[in-house]
Amino acid sequence: MRNSLIVILAGLLLCGCKSDEGTSLVGNDSNTASTTGNNSPSISGNPPPAILAGEFYDFEPEASDPDGDTLTFSVANKPNWATFEASTGRLYGQPTLDNIGEYGGIVIAVSDGSATNSLAAFNIAVTQAALGNVTLSWIAPTQNADGSPLTDLAGYKIYYGKDSGTYDHEISIDNPGITTYVVDNLVPDTYYFAATSFSFTGVESAYSGEAVRIVN
Repeated sequence: MRNSLIVILAGLLLCGCKSDEGTSLVGNDSNTASTTGNNSPSISGNPPPAILAGEFYDFEPEASDPDGDTLTFSVANKPNWATFEASTGRLYGQPTLDNIGEYGGIVIAVSDGSATNSLAAFNIAVTQAALGNVTLSWIAPTQNADGSPLTDLAGYKIYYGKDSGTYDHEISIDNPGITTYVVDNLVPDTYYFAATSFSFTGVESAYSGEAVRIVN
């Protein structure tokens, strides 16, 4: 029988770090349709602003062309530890301790062969230590999904990642009495959190509502 963890998006109490409104790095609209009737391609995306040394950095912008033209990408001020794909605009790599520092003025552009558009310039900080943290709080469930009393609650799992609905980190809490947890060692970025509960037999609930937090 599946049990349900009573965690709603609005019910997750997130604290312990500063936050501000996210800024979307959208394409520069300075390029307009040419006299030949060609329309400029569009590009958008939010490159992660920081990465821990030893972790994998991966960003790929979204781009399209209203005329259906083939698109190619270029990058200016590419970090020396990163690889760039001209066919997709993907920037990725795994910096080491030797790469610690700030890499600024990075610009990814897209072209349809006639017109060019680009993201706003962005920076990537490679750090050795991450000091950001987020505190999650929830209400312990008392009922199974069918409304019957929950008598075998064993603990919770916290899932989080940098993309909504995609959680590449998992934390297991094997104590049903714990209802608060601090997720630490976070570099500046936007994080998405969800939680589940599980029984002694290993039955796990569905995800709770998603909570989002900006760490800076």
